[in-house]
Amino acid sequence: MKKYLLAVSLITCAFNVCLTNQSLALTLTNSSQSQPPTLTLYAAGSLRGALSEVANVFTQQYGIPVKTEFASSGSLRERLENGEQADVFASADTGNAIALNQKNLSGQVLIFASNPLYAIARVTPRGLSFRQPSPRIEDSGQFGSAGLGRRAGEAIASPRVSLTTDNLLDQFLNPDVKLGIAQPGRDPLGDYAIEIFRKADQIRPGSFEQLNAKAIRFTGSLPPERNSPGGSIVYYLEEAQQADIYPVYYTSALAALELSPNLQLVKLPDNLAVKGDYGLTVLKNASPNGAKLAEYILLPAGQQILAKYGFSSPSSTHSTSVPESHNLGGIILAVGIGLVLKKTSASSKKRTLRKVATYCH
Repeated sequence: MKKYLLAVSLITCAFNVCLTNQSLALTLTNSSQSQPPTLTLYAAGSLRGALSEVANVFTQQYGIPVKTEFASSGSLRERLENGEQADVFASADTGNAIALNQKNLSGQVLIFASNPLYAIARVTPRGLSFRQPSPRIEDSGQFGSAGLGRRAGEAIASPRVSLTTDNLLDQFLNPDVKLGIAQPGRDPLGDYAIEIFRKADQIRPGSFEQLNAKAIRFTGSLPPERNSPGGSIVYYLEEAQQADIYPVYYTSALAALELSPNLQLVKLPDNLAVKGDYGLTVLKNASPNGAKLAEYILLPAGQQILAKYGFSSPSSTHSTSVPESHNLGGIILAVGIGLVLKKTSASSKKRTLRKVATYCH
């Protein structure tokens, strides 16, 4: 009898353990199903602030976690070409995104933001033979949507060099002024600087050769505390003093001015003006939620966050960079996004005009 009771007890215990294991497995399965896989977003370094916020808001709204990776667009493209996995790629140009598309590594490429270049320079009490200007932007035009009394599209200087839009090319060519640029090829910011040099050559033949020869290419790692769009500018111009003038993105210049009062931001003249168009693409074999994240970046919620950091919405006519043939869904999405962006851009312009009016009063 005792043996019988012992056998029953053992069977009952084993059955309970089995049920517990099955319940645990079912709980883990349900938990796995309720937690969508983490999305991976590769993005240009100049997008660090804006797309970090976009990713956080997206996660809060949809419960989909997003891992972000920021670096130069060219290096991210190379990593993706070499087999790294990501769901969405946001580049500071269209070329790197198009390169992935042409290698069948990503889908359609859409322009989701624009970012003009300005010049930024270091302002110091003493410097070449120039008087120290006040740390403000020289610009008689309309101010940018970031609401800081500045307009998009400039070169950043640190007032050891007195810069204005009118004398900018003279200072670029001045042999006593150190001109720094990002690494062309690897970083679209460097490619845009080369584009400025080519425009300068059309104004003054021979300028391209001079500027290309004198330009200091920034390379190497940044200190961890300066690994940000604004931090890198402060490091190169003020701390390492590798250059006096640096053509940079408008959004990065705004971030730099928040970190240092000793910088002067100057709008490029119209005949040197260069604007960066940012390309967005969803990688092949991406999670279905990858397209959802890309759409979120393109639609008003994402565009409003980008505008807060100084980015401009692209016009509806430029919303599609590389249309995919036989992809009706992608074309319909692009057209729809274009209409939304047109409406968003019009609203942004109205807000900017109101800010200008307030500033003038």
